[in-house]
Amino acid sequence: MTETLLFLVAGLVVIAASTVVGPRLGVASPLLLVAVGVGASFLPSLGSVEIDPELILAGVLPPLLYSSAVSMPAMNFRREFGAISGLSVLLVVASSLLLGLFFSLVLPDLGFAWGVALGAIVSPTDAVATSIVKQTSVSRRVVAMLDGESLLNDATALVLLRTAIVATAASFSFWGALGTFAYSVVVAVVIGLVVGAVNLAVRRRLTDPTVNTVISFAVPFLASVPAGAVGASGLVAAVVAGLVTGIRAPRELSPQSRLSDGQNWRTVELVLEGAVFLTMGLQIRAIVIAVEQDHAGLAPALLIAVGALVLTVLVRAAYVAPLLRVLSARARHAEAMRPRVADMHERISTSEGTHESFTEMNRGRRTPSPRALDQFARRVTQGLADIEYFLAQPLGWRDGTAVVWAGMRGAVTVAAAQTLPDDTPQRPVLVLIAYAVAALSLLVQGGTIGPLLRRIAAPVDEEAVHRQTESERRRLVVLLRDAAAAVPGGEAVRDAARRVGERTEAGADADADDAAAAAAADLDDDARRARIDAAVRHTLAVLAAQRAALLDARDAGTVDAEVLAESLADLDASEIAIRLRGRVPHEPAGGRPGRRGRRGSPGGPESPVRDPEVTD
Repeated sequence: MTETLLFLVAGLVVIAASTVVGPRLGVASPLLLVAVGVGASFLPSLGSVEIDPELILAGVLPPLLYSSAVSMPAMNFRREFGAISGLSVLLVVASSLLLGLFFSLVLPDLGFAWGVALGAIVSPTDAVATSIVKQTSVSRRVVAMLDGESLLNDATALVLLRTAIVATAASFSFWGALGTFAYSVVVAVVIGLVVGAVNLAVRRRLTDPTVNTVISFAVPFLASVPAGAVGASGLVAAVVAGLVTGIRAPRELSPQSRLSDGQNWRTVELVLEGAVFLTMGLQIRAIVIAVEQDHAGLAPALLIAVGALVLTVLVRAAYVAPLLRVLSARARHAEAMRPRVADMHERISTSEGTHESFTEMNRGRRTPSPRALDQFARRVTQGLADIEYFLAQPLGWRDGTAVVWAGMRGAVTVAAAQTLPDDTPQRPVLVLIAYAVAALSLLVQGGTIGPLLRRIAAPVDEEAVHRQTESERRRLVVLLRDAAAAVPGGEAVRDAARRVGERTEAGADADADDAAAAAAADLDDDARRARIDAAVRHTLAVLAAQRAALLDARDAGTVDAEVLAESLADLDASEIAIRLRGRVPHEPAGGRPGRRGRRGSPGGPESPVRDPEVTD
């Protein structure tokens, strides 16, 4: 027991140290952890460490993918979903089949089905591994693609692995495999949606941020375990639950709860990611020994792993090149459509123009309801914002190179390899090949991605970037002022609060005589407290209105994701500061403390931006 505790403590210290030391040495911390793990495996007490692969697949990956999904900018994921779905499904299937053919040729008596199984194991990129890419200067579109791909391609790979293993023992049916895949994904999506919605419905009624965060730790497992029990993809269910939570949480959960979530989940991510790579290094030596004992030959297995890694990069490049052409063609089409959409967007500024545009688009086939007109106006606004996004961030060969070279393998490959049945032909060799592909991918691609991207990076006009950012911020200030102006009673409340605030601030350190004098002032204590409560309540209402306006802009895609996140954090900080000072008025009868309405009613949880002129 003592040795186990010492091992866990040492692991935490090593993870923390690698996170700090790695960047200073110019080495990605995952690579450093793998190296430390390999070195530690030579210690007598650690040489026989075995990690249950189900612990990785069912215990580590669901929370990691859930956390990544929660923090992913929703509008960027939506905009890049076409590219993400292709990378996470079509590319994985193509890579698995081609790798299956390769493995069946270079490994005697393996067979195509087992080759496809190994191909499915080494095909998916890894969310943990691609975290290396975020430390470089790649475009935000590339980051969105890689993040989305690593969230979804695990399910494709694991379903293919399961299908290939079944095909080795029974007759293979293409339509049966397709049906299995569709069932696995559709059921997982439904479960993820339900769990995500229930998660928010329960947590928005809780006022304690600590309890809220504890419940959030259970959410990925509440999605993945039932999905796995009915034969669906637990990882997809966890991802969908995370996406639902990430999109709706700013409207449903309090700033305190979301701040607590963010801080604690970052810690969980750091520990779990580090543990994956540390244990990966620990197990490599044992796998090498197993191959030697099996007399399978270490050098041939490593050569096959090198060939497999080269093939994965080539297949990925062959897929990404036409993908970029398709995305460029879509951008050209968007540019051609821009004048028409912009004209329509200008017309929908009035209800008459919205009605005319709707009728024109639908050729008068139906009379629009007010709800249909509102949805149509939002779609037009969103469409114009999407066009501006694609035109402002075109993808070139440099971005394609980043997408290709950043496709690293990691935890999924390591864990999935160990789930191969014991009767798998040449199992130790297959496991070693999978581990070697993951290790080489991290070493070669992860070790060179930074210098490569810096070398091919296009010149950046810092002035233009600064001007664009400042323009975004000015637009947000206008948006926030308009939202604040729509909250009734602002001037009267602010004037009263300012007068009371001046008196109370001047008498903050008053003695008993001063207190008596204050009691004789024109406002008694009850009246003063009532005015202060009114001022605080109005400030919270302003923050809620500003947050709702920002989230509406997020849903429409009219605000840059990074600037939006900063602004929401500022609003959250303003509300948290008010609540920490204990200056929050009592909720009216029937109110729910800590709960915010769907559109940001006072007293609830959203993420606003601070406009000093309004909220101070």
